[in-house]
Amino acid sequence: MFAPARTGAKRIPFTGEAVYLNILFDEEQLRKLIANLIVLTGLPANILDPDGRDINLFRGHPPFCRAVNDLPEGHQRCVKCDMWKIHNYCAERGFQFYRCHLGICEAVMPLYDSKNPLAYLAVGCYLDDSPIEEQWKHTRSRLDWWPDGPDALKEAFFQFRQFSKNEIQAYTETLEALSAYIQLKGMILTTEQTDAQRLELFLDQHYMEKLSLASISKQLHIGRTKLCALAKELSEGETLSYLIAQRRINAAKRLLLQSNKPISAVAEEVGISDYNYFSKVFRSMTGTTPSAFRKKVRGA
Repeated sequence: MFAPARTGAKRIPFTGEAVYLNILFDEEQLRKLIANLIVLTGLPANILDPDGRDINLFRGHPPFCRAVNDLPEGHQRCVKCDMWKIHNYCAERGFQFYRCHLGICEAVMPLYDSKNPLAYLAVGCYLDDSPIEEQWKHTRSRLDWWPDGPDALKEAFFQFRQFSKNEIQAYTETLEALSAYIQLKGMILTTEQTDAQRLELFLDQHYMEKLSLASISKQLHIGRTKLCALAKELSEGETLSYLIAQRRINAAKRLLLQSNKPISAVAEEVGISDYNYFSKVFRSMTGTTPSAFRKKVRGA
């Protein structure tokens, strides 16, 4: 069963024109493939979309990574790291090896159509075969933000498997061959993207920024009149401003639930710098105030 990429699309030029594509993943087949790899090797692998976002094929991360991702700040750091490794991929071919923001070993390689990367195959997390105490020392120095102190994660860190350079080389070379199989079997496909899909994708990725009809029109190369019509179509008669506000308030609700950030900081993070205006918009879209919402959903 094919499912669209979580971020939805990639812009690829053809003969002087920009063609916007949906990237579709056969999640059932890819999930089975990833699961079999983990059984055979004990080494986690996953597929990332073109922007470096995990498409959620695999949930069996090592205890250390699971603990970090369970904390909103830790999850955000991991997502930024994944995006960084995609945007900075510079190997001529095959896997590029690196250490993540906490010093854990990972590797990534692109999966192409004829010549354009459509997704990325990521391998990790693991430790190399250098002394584990030295690796922990390096990781510990990067955990000053952890709420309970770095040593709270020491036991989980020591559960990582260690692999030699030869073992990782053999594994990644096998995966390079496997990438051809993924493409041959059509597990990742593309379809041309509609303007409505492009607008939704853009708003999902940029709602926290300062947006206007003019700036969105310029970014998407879609006329202002058409943008207004698309917004009305997507929101059952509402405006572009409504679509932006809807995403901001949905993001604010997640932050109010998952973090202890002050409401003013939540407002700022979702793109509304005026606290009073944020409260007004929040109430108009949810029927309650930000503080009352937080209290209710947390059961306090």
